[in-house]
Amino acid sequence: MLSFPNYWYREGVNMIISIVVYVISLLILYLIIETAVRNGINSSVIGEYLKKKHDEEEEREPDFDSDHHGT
Repeated sequence: MLSFPNYWYREGVNMIISIVVYVISLLILYLIIETAVRNGINSSVIGEYLKKKHDEEEEREPDFDSDHHGT
């Protein structure tokens, strides 16, 4: 025969384990979706264009010594 406090203790442990498994499952699902979206964007035509444009802007260094105002 199960005592009353022992039953509640087991239920509490089961609930905590269920919550932990649920949170871990959500974390894994988030990582899978994030990776899929990132790879999809990077391999798309627009993603390739934006990456190329960003790389070109990084190659240009600012010219602080030149006088663009004509004075």
